[in-house]
Amino acid sequence: MEKFIGFLLLVIFTEGIITYVNNFFVSKEPKWQQAASLLIGELMAIGYQADLLKLFGLEAQIPYLGIVMSGIVISRGSNYVFDLIKKLISVAQGGSDILTFEEPEDGGLG
Repeated sequence: MEKFIGFLLLVIFTEGIITYVNNFFVSKEPKWQQAASLLIGELMAIGYQADLLKLFGLEAQIPYLGIVMSGIVISRGSNYVFDLIKKLISVAQGGSDILTFEEPEDGGLG
């Protein structure tokens, strides 16, 4: 079950990366609050060696990749993380709505 949750985290990390790429490069609008949040999240993850994937049995072959990915989750904010926890609990209890994330109005920075 740990590896399965780790896999789901990879899916969620990918969604976060795509959201940031879209916000920074495709929309062409400067989103300073998101940029600052990403920087702070990455600094915190690196500073504390926070590797969420490693907790679930997935260790990256590229040094610091898990930590950088964890920084993305940290940067998304508490609302995003609590939604993630609710989805993971739902799947663990037999639910199937893991992929129905909705992007918050504030981009997950509320």
